[in-house]
Amino acid sequence: MSFIEIIALAFGLAMDAVAVAICKGLGAVRLTWKNTLTVGAWFGGFQALMPALGFLLGTTFAGYIKAYSGWIAFVLLAVIGVNMIREAISGEGAEDHPAVCSFSARSMFLPAVATSIDALAVGVTFSFLDVDILPAAALIGVMTFILSGIGVRIGHFFGKRFQKPAEITGGCILCLLGVKILLEQLGVL
Repeated sequence: MSFIEIIALAFGLAMDAVAVAICKGLGAVRLTWKNTLTVGAWFGGFQALMPALGFLLGTTFAGYIKAYSGWIAFVLLAVIGVNMIREAISGEGAEDHPAVCSFSARSMFLPAVATSIDALAVGVTFSFLDVDILPAAALIGVMTFILSGIGVRIGHFFGKRFQKPAEITGGCILCLLGVKILLEQLGVL
């Protein structure tokens, strides 16, 4: 696999994380550079870790992981998205529930896992190809780190101006992203 192909793959893998980062930024009341780096680190870290883990797992568990990855991502993203929509409609903001727009480990873990499951499958694929896993995983992680940081900033910019519609839109995007991943898993898309 060429360097250009790995860059293209890294960009594609980062898009789910960027979409979730934008949604995270939409709901944030205040966004510091520390929060931006936290989002980038969680998403970039998991996007780097999962291909390396997938590479190590190789073909042994590939069928099991691939069979359920779409369902796992769908459930996680749908739960987060529906919760976001419910809170926007009910008028509960981040002031009422600080954990909703938190950048704590508890609030970042599930989205980071949900958006990096496909990277695990890519890592399994890498085990069949002539790919040096450490540079490839690092490139995927760095690209996701940068793009997710930009995404959370963009989301915050628009979220401050249009908070309630932005939160509803963000929740819908997360749900639709989960449905897309599931439909790809089922072979519909």
